[in-house]
Amino acid sequence: MHLNYHFLKYLCPELGKAFLGKKIIACFSQNKDELILETEDSEESRFIRAHFLPPQIYLSFPENFQRAKRNSIDLFKELIGDKILECNVFSFERAFYFRLSSGKILLFKLHANRSNVLLYEKDGNVPTKLFRNGISEDRDLDWNSLNKNYDLSLESFEKLEGNASQFLPTLGAIPRNWLKARGYPEAELQTKWELMQELLDILDTPLFSLVEKNGEIHLSLLPENNPVKSFSNPIQATNELFYLALVRGSFEKDKNSLLKKYQEQFKRTNSYIQKSSQKLEELRNSPPPSQLADVIMANLHVFQDGRLEAELMDFYSGENIQVKLKPKQKPQDHAASLYRKSKNRKLEWEQLDKTIAAKIKQAVVLEGKIEELNAIEDFRALKNYKKSHGEDKALQKDAVVLPFKTFEFEGFPIWVGKSAHGNDDMLRGYTKKDDIWLHARMVPGSHVLIKTSGLKSIPVSVLETAASLAAFYSKNKNETIAPVIHTEAKYVRKVKGSPAGSVMVEKEKVLMVTPKGPEEIFGKGD
Repeated sequence: MHLNYHFLKYLCPELGKAFLGKKIIACFSQNKDELILETEDSEESRFIRAHFLPPQIYLSFPENFQRAKRNSIDLFKELIGDKILECNVFSFERAFYFRLSSGKILLFKLHANRSNVLLYEKDGNVPTKLFRNGISEDRDLDWNSLNKNYDLSLESFEKLEGNASQFLPTLGAIPRNWLKARGYPEAELQTKWELMQELLDILDTPLFSLVEKNGEIHLSLLPENNPVKSFSNPIQATNELFYLALVRGSFEKDKNSLLKKYQEQFKRTNSYIQKSSQKLEELRNSPPPSQLADVIMANLHVFQDGRLEAELMDFYSGENIQVKLKPKQKPQDHAASLYRKSKNRKLEWEQLDKTIAAKIKQAVVLEGKIEELNAIEDFRALKNYKKSHGEDKALQKDAVVLPFKTFEFEGFPIWVGKSAHGNDDMLRGYTKKDDIWLHARMVPGSHVLIKTSGLKSIPVSVLETAASLAAFYSKNKNETIAPVIHTEAKYVRKVKGSPAGSVMVEKEKVLMVTPKGPEEIFGKGD
């Protein structure tokens, strides 16, 4: 109800007292959706702060405000030196104005995402300046037309058949919910009238309470159970609302957003550790493929005359096993393939062991970050935390503003540049020297990064998956097989003055892969 006429009619007389005779000495903005006026008299300074970033429309009137040294612009220079004489609310309207000693009118229109501040010259009916120039209908707004009158008589109520929204459009959501909770929609007309009169009596003798509803802080003029805070002074109420809903609320939202990303990463890391540990245990407990190869090589004679299937005695386990060959496949070729798998299995075993160890360390680090972030209580500490954890820059931003697509395979993040400029931004702002960089060979395409988290080597399956993505996001997308180069990011550099996305690469290796998109690899779109 902080933008509601029923609150403004109490706020404006108090603002008139607080700002009477104060001179406007500065008017500026530090972002495009917030206007700050600084006023002073011989006794004190006082600020008017209007925050108009939808849906967060809030006012505050602090005694102190620290103007930023940079990224600040002066506005409404015509107001400097003018004195505030009075503050008035428009009748039944979500707007109020300050009358100045020069005769100018400074109007605050609080119409949700159409909120604005308008300046009128003495005796002028249309504004000479707007804070938010994009609201075209405000350019011809006659401030005298904002006053409204409603007939609140019983006769008018009966004529409207007790329709609360038509009888008093200024009520707002909280009073309407109060009526609804008391059975207003289904009640007889006389009961509706009695409820409406009871509500108007409450609105005429308010206690300004801040209440939490659905995780958000609201101002109410009605009796509330378990209010967060209550005030008898409307300026104090709106200042505290500004702090809790906007300042504290934005902090909590920012902190919880980053915390959630850490927790999701921690969950994925633990899941990878669990699944990979199971896989490693299976590798350790299962017989190597070389044993089957030995059995085949000892029974080559069985596969004479083009025979493709046979039941052989496994002299390692003492059990009979069924062996099948592919059409036209020689048994010795199948055995050779199994010997290679056995050798690769040893490498996979060693790699998996190293990766699990690294992921366990990563989980410990993430757990520490979650604990540290949980302990942060204010924006300054959060800002310092983000600054000291630059390695999490991608996590600290919303995905929609990142210059790359994000995927994950076997616990490794894989990033794909969205455009030529996105490729440059990813390389310049998000890459560490030991990340693996990939690109389709000799054709235009996206830069691809595998975030290694400090690991000296990564699984072949991860490298091949990233290479398939690099081929897919290139001119070779429709080829059956395509070459992709890869190297450590420290060997990739941008040449000054070169076109967007163009780089110099050293020590690259080539991998031949089939182009595959996210849907084919991950089973869903990006």
